[in-house]
Amino acid sequence: MLWPPRDGEITDEELERLYDYPAGLDRPWVQVNFVSSVDGAVSVAGRSEGLGNAADHKVFMLGRDLCDVVLVGAGTALVEGYQGVKAGEVRASRRARLGLTPVPPIAVVTGRCSIEPTSALVTSTSVPPIILTTAAAPRERRDALAAAGADVVVAGEEAVSMDLALAALDERGLRRVDCEGGPHVFGALIDADLVDVLCVTFSPLLAGGDAGRIAVGPLPPSPRSMELASVLHADSALLLRYRRVTPDPVTSGASPA
Repeated sequence: MLWPPRDGEITDEELERLYDYPAGLDRPWVQVNFVSSVDGAVSVAGRSEGLGNAADHKVFMLGRDLCDVVLVGAGTALVEGYQGVKAGEVRASRRARLGLTPVPPIAVVTGRCSIEPTSALVTSTSVPPIILTTAAAPRERRDALAAAGADVVVAGEEAVSMDLALAALDERGLRRVDCEGGPHVFGALIDADLVDVLCVTFSPLLAGGDAGRIAVGPLPPSPRSMELASVLHADSALLLRYRRVTPDPVTSGASPA
């Protein structure tokens, strides 16, 4: 079902209801956000910026309004020129009404601790970034980031474990997780079966070229089942929202709760 109707407008209240997180979370809940061309490209000239429109940008910023933490891969953060989230970039009244902190931190996944202490992620932010890295990352890089004010977390030996990364966020009370990419982080979340919701915008463009897909990583034992939760359209773009399929305890053989 296509909603809202082609000649209709969706209110901010309805949009928030669609994209908000469940109440009373007792674990991290991961909503992944991506934009893709209709021929499957994840970027134009190396960046996703050229794929979005005003509606996609509105949903992107809504994700930041509603979350406890923004999760992103270092490659995406560097290519897209990430800085810390500023107070003026999120709707303060909405976050206050939802009982959220004024500004969500950025959590960066970087196995080699490749973010520089002079990066705008560290120097241009209202709250310290969280650096999710590994024991194999050079100790001097970890120490330099910590000295610059970042919250450095070792979440794996050779590669960042998404289970350990989310556990670290959970320890900090950050359960509403807004994942903004990139493809390798998304692929790792799929592999660990940690994706609760995928919000994907299909832009009405044929990008061609050699751009990659939205998820890259190990092949899971079987594809993860998702169900369509909502469909919006604006200026020929489709904004789709899929959520994890929860197994039926009866048909799956488990004992009903």
